[in-house]
Amino acid sequence: MYLRHTTLRKSGKVHRYWRLVRSVRIGRRVIQQTVAHLGELDEGGRVEARALAQHLIGTPERAQLFDDGSGHRTVPVRLKGIRIERSRQFGDVYLALALWRGIGLEELCRQMLPVGEERVAWAKMAAVLVTARFCEPSSELHIAEDWYRRTALCDLLQLGDEAVNKDRLYRGLDHLLAHKSALEAHLSRRCGELFALCNEVLLYDVTSTYFEGLAQANPQAQRGYSRDHRSDCKQVLIALVVTFDGFPLGYEVFAGNTHDSRTLQTIVTTMEARHGVLGRVWITDRGMASAANLAWLRSTGRRYIIGAPKSELKKFGAELACADGWRTVHDGVEVKLARHPDTDETVILVRSADRRSKEKAMHDRFSQRIEAALQRLAGRIARAKKRVDPAPVNRQIGRLLQRNQRAASRFAVALEPDSCAAGFRLVVSYNTSFDDWAALSEGAYLLRSNIEDWSDQQLWKAYIQLTQAEAAFRIHKDQLDVRPIWHQREDRVQAHILVCFLAFVMWKCLEMWQERAGLGNSPRTILEELARIQSHDVVLPTATHGEIRMRCVTQPDAAQAALLDRLGIVLPKRMRLDETEMPHLAPTP
Repeated sequence: MYLRHTTLRKSGKVHRYWRLVRSVRIGRRVIQQTVAHLGELDEGGRVEARALAQHLIGTPERAQLFDDGSGHRTVPVRLKGIRIERSRQFGDVYLALALWRGIGLEELCRQMLPVGEERVAWAKMAAVLVTARFCEPSSELHIAEDWYRRTALCDLLQLGDEAVNKDRLYRGLDHLLAHKSALEAHLSRRCGELFALCNEVLLYDVTSTYFEGLAQANPQAQRGYSRDHRSDCKQVLIALVVTFDGFPLGYEVFAGNTHDSRTLQTIVTTMEARHGVLGRVWITDRGMASAANLAWLRSTGRRYIIGAPKSELKKFGAELACADGWRTVHDGVEVKLARHPDTDETVILVRSADRRSKEKAMHDRFSQRIEAALQRLAGRIARAKKRVDPAPVNRQIGRLLQRNQRAASRFAVALEPDSCAAGFRLVVSYNTSFDDWAALSEGAYLLRSNIEDWSDQQLWKAYIQLTQAEAAFRIHKDQLDVRPIWHQREDRVQAHILVCFLAFVMWKCLEMWQERAGLGNSPRTILEELARIQSHDVVLPTATHGEIRMRCVTQPDAAQAALLDRLGIVLPKRMRLDETEMPHLAPTP
């Protein structure tokens, strides 16, 4: 990664705009990919970024851990014997620990987790678990045997390598799980203060994550509809609630065979008991839109915007066909308000040009597949030399239509008696009503709501924010490796998901922080770049004082310095060694 700038002249003034780029190989070509636009890197931007950093993480540097290098002594050094030892990753774990402390999790864990006769405080083990999940997601065994010893977390936490083992990490999971509700409530308050989050509009969605192994000791591990396309594995459902800005508010875990609609009432009552009611608006997709759920929401006075199944569009065919009343709310998106004939709810009809072209392409593709397969089947029947049993042919037709359900209703297929050798012929006719309805409904969908004081544009924009919940699941699965689950016990599975949730809170904090600092929204890029900043032990053999050991942090290069400057972070130059690591200095002769 390196810095590039573009120079522009405006009103007689020269402006230099900086961006952080990296080289990416695509096939045989190498292109420059922009990681972040840094603006003019003016003093005002730097001051704003530092103020945000101060508000978010305070001053993570601790006097007892770091040394500014001011206490120098002059000694002659034997150049031939200078060496570097104990190289550790520093930048990414330093940032992760600063976030852990900045959002108050260190202090909260210190207060909540029990203190007994254990050699290592459970609050420190919680910090290790979540920091590892944030920086380099892996198993507890990998953390203990490989990752921890490669990082400077042992220095930052004052916790030796030998103190972190898989058994202690597993027990740390057990202690952390008992405080799930308190952790969620604290994060809601703290991150609301940091980022001025809006908690009145809540987005709710469900995903699944699968197990490797039989998971026989976990009653929640069941087979069901798999979003991961792993129907061969048992799974659990994770129901996640995020704010309008995409910040996680809380979650619950359900059995893997639970239908989405059966989770809604539990989640709503749990979140309201934990965070208060406050006249919230619940937004969720069509998987939750059962008649029982909608009736319950209306009867209890809760406000909602819920996607409706595609089949309900047929009730509003007249409104879809009528050209009046449509209003453009976004490029290529039109909406129209109507009333539900059964419940008198507000119905938001939406037409999307992009969605229309996508659905039309899908209908055309499936229709072409069916037509081609039916033509081949008709040809085989016509070429038959003897009588053919129609039962296998009917089953083949059924399988063909089942595989291409999106266009199956367009075709009426029958086997009619014929004088040919096979004894019948294949007759295909087209359902014109399918084409008429497809032309009207392609790209259209509807939403249901009991909110009366919002405009059509507000209702549609609020529902579109549901993509924030979907993005949260993608981060959990792709960046934090919540899947697959290797734990077999129910409590360990719950604890694993809790650690992933806490790591996602830190991920979202870093994302919102870097957005405000003008660094885009890719925390993984930041972490990968800062992971290259290491700490080293510099060993200096002297002529008069034996060996001097200094634990130094590498100086950032230009790209890393730009990132740190925009984030408002100043890295320490040295770390103090504890007395057991200090060399014995020979007296001055």
